Amino acid sequence: MLRGEDEDASELKIGEDFLKAKCLMNSEVAILLEHRYDQMKQMSGDSTPLPQVFEKSLQYVKRFSRFTNQGSVKQVREVLSRYQLAEFELAVIGNLCPETVEEAKAIVPSLKTKGRGHDDEAVERLLNDLLMIKKFE
Repeated sequence: MLRGEDEDASELKIGEDFLKAKCLMNSEVAILLEHRYDQMKQMSGDSTPLPQVFEKSLQYVKRFSRFTNQGSVKQVREVLSRYQLAEFELAVIGNLCPETVEEAKAIVPSLKTKGRGHDDEAVERLLNDLLMIKKFE
């Protein structure tokens, strides 16, 4: 287990628990919560109010989701997975959709780590792949 001073996300030193965790993009969470919302409404009827925290969470992920179409969301995960990103890197890039290599490396400093295959050309291809999905959504 890493102590706080030893943790450094820019070098992928984020702790064993977090390395094993499955991170979801806001778009994926929105799809899951919308599905659960529909289930809850069917079970309780339209008259029963939903928990406020649930409604606020759903509003948040809908507002900050970059992709709304379920097929696009799946495609984003598949495309980003090809680049051998850590789960949290994938989620951050999928959530923020940086437009330039410099911006991507600023928000995900671990992309700069040598030997990981994320040179500027690879990051540029990744960003172009995301842009294509967004254009055709």
